Amino acid sequence: MQLLDSEEIQLLAQVGMLASARADVASAQAIHEALMLLRPDRDFAYAGLAVCFLNAGRSDEAVRLLEQAVLNVRQDDLPDIKALLALALQQAGRLSESRRVAREAGHAVLARTMLGEPSD
Repeated sequence: MQLLDSEEIQLLAQVGMLASARADVASAQAIHEALMLLRPDRDFAYAGLAVCFLNAGRSDEAVRLLEQAVLNVRQDDLPDIKALLALALQQAGRLSESRRVAREAGHAVLARTMLGEPSD
């Protein structure tokens, strides 16, 4: 028996993203961590909380969270998590790691764009 159906999960995720957009760390963290418990193998809760951390200027926390997500999410969610991780690494000033992660995710153009390099 599931605690929440997919529509309720989606609504909760939307509320969490609103909190993330406002950099309301306390609210976003409570909502997204609950979603991580409900759907630990999906990317949306990790991404939502990471966006909140980035919006709050807490890029190191976003990096740690997304590195955890890489280990937990489904294989088909990895490219998006890695692209967000590349952005978090860039904001944390870890440019070479950012480029490597973006390329691992299959986002070579994103990697070059994020680092201000010309695209082919």
